[in-house]
Amino acid sequence: MWRRRTGRRPARHRPQGLALATARRALDVPDLVARAEAGEARAVARLISLVEDASPALREVMGLLAPRAGHARVVGLTGSPGVGKSTSTNALVAAYRRRGMKVGVLAVDPSSPFSGGALLGDRVRMQDHATDDGVFIRSMASRGHLGGLSWATPQALRVLSAAGCDVVLVETVGVGQAEVEIASLADTTLVLLAPGMGDGIQAAKAGILEVADVFVVNKADRDGADTVARDLRYMLSLGDRRTDDGWRVPIVKTVAAKGEGTDEVVEQIEKHGQWLVDTGRLEQRRVKRAADEVEAIALTVLRDRIGDLGGSGALATLAAQVVAGTLDPYAAADELVASLT
Repeated sequence: MWRRRTGRRPARHRPQGLALATARRALDVPDLVARAEAGEARAVARLISLVEDASPALREVMGLLAPRAGHARVVGLTGSPGVGKSTSTNALVAAYRRRGMKVGVLAVDPSSPFSGGALLGDRVRMQDHATDDGVFIRSMASRGHLGGLSWATPQALRVLSAAGCDVVLVETVGVGQAEVEIASLADTTLVLLAPGMGDGIQAAKAGILEVADVFVVNKADRDGADTVARDLRYMLSLGDRRTDDGWRVPIVKTVAAKGEGTDEVVEQIEKHGQWLVDTGRLEQRRVKRAADEVEAIALTVLRDRIGDLGGSGALATLAAQVVAGTLDPYAAADELVASLT
């Protein structure tokens, strides 16, 4: 497995010239990108670290990656905590590897309240692939970002795609009814449920189920799995849950811990992927994904510029005029935007 070190060695005292040379080597972006595109695990991990750290070198990185990024199939897995997302991801990795495909995994973990980093719980459950060179697993901290994802996930996907991954599995933090950001990021979204997680009908009303391209009822060897599947079918029939182009959301029962049903899940993902291509929706989804990514980057740049104006006192001056009643907030906003352009 392509690995990233979980910790960094403490800094040592180095001669200034050696330190500068080391820094230059570390920031040799073209070489780093070339090694990542060749599949070197350390280079891939370093690029994702640059993404997470919002490095100033990120613009150059993305410019070099652009011709090869965005080609991997992206499969999202989401669902409430405890349904078996990590175990299911592990089983899907095995299924794709049996097909000879290179797999990337972005497991978005809750953030540590102390370090702000990922708690790494998912990587503990995926040790079956620790020695597989065709698998890259990376835990990313959500860092308080809502929607079950890390803010850096879209660009991390670009890195893994450019590194030659055929499919990237994105496992979200356990989410609730409204945290459905994965639907805008993935080509195919799996929503996982399991028996014993509460009232099935109530669960089926949760907003998260609206994003499903495939339903997976995991832990199907437990009592109540058939009831969950039946309740899902009933809810789908009430809403006639299918797209205008005819995709009916399938329901697949699995026992991920034993690898049962996983191949059927992969088959449904493949069918959905082909349907996306045939109907032109794959291109639509990816254009929308890129638009969201561009918008997010642009807003970040604007916030930074607004912050600079706040430091110069310009924003405070406008705010004072609003408080004094000499300027309304809309006019103040117009002046602010004009000053940014």
